[in-house]
Amino acid sequence: MAFARLSTKRKHANAGRPPEKDAPGFLAWVRQRPCILVDTGECWGKVRACHWDEAGDKGIATKVSDRFSLPMCDGHHAEQTDVLGWPEFQKKYRFSARAFCDRLWTAWPGRIEWLRRLANGA
Repeated sequence: MAFARLSTKRKHANAGRPPEKDAPGFLAWVRQRPCILVDTGECWGKVRACHWDEAGDKGIATKVSDRFSLPMCDGHHAEQTDVLGWPEFQKKYRFSARAFCDRLWTAWPGRIEWLRRLANGA
C-alpha cells in the first residue's frame, strides 16, 4: 500500500526560528574568515560557520544564536563534533570559544545594521 505525502511544501531551514537568533549575513561573513586553528598548520576542507553549542541560548530543536559561531575547517569541525566535544576541544587548542565568538560578533561590519533591523521588527 502506498502512502501519499500530506504536504509537498518544505519548511525553510530557519522557519520558526526567533529573529534574534538568525543572522545569515554574519554566518556568510564568518565563512570568509580562515579557520580559527589555521596556525596549527593542520587545516583541511572547507571553512564552515560552526555554532558553539555551550553559549546557553540553545532551545528545543534549535541551534544557539548565529552570533555564537566561529570559522572552522571541515577537519577541525569533525574533531570537535565527533571526537572531543567543546570542553576538550578548547582545552586541547588552548582557546576560549566564548571570547572568540564575542570578538567576531563585535568585528562583524553588518552588526549595527542587523541590530537596527531587529529593533525595528524587520
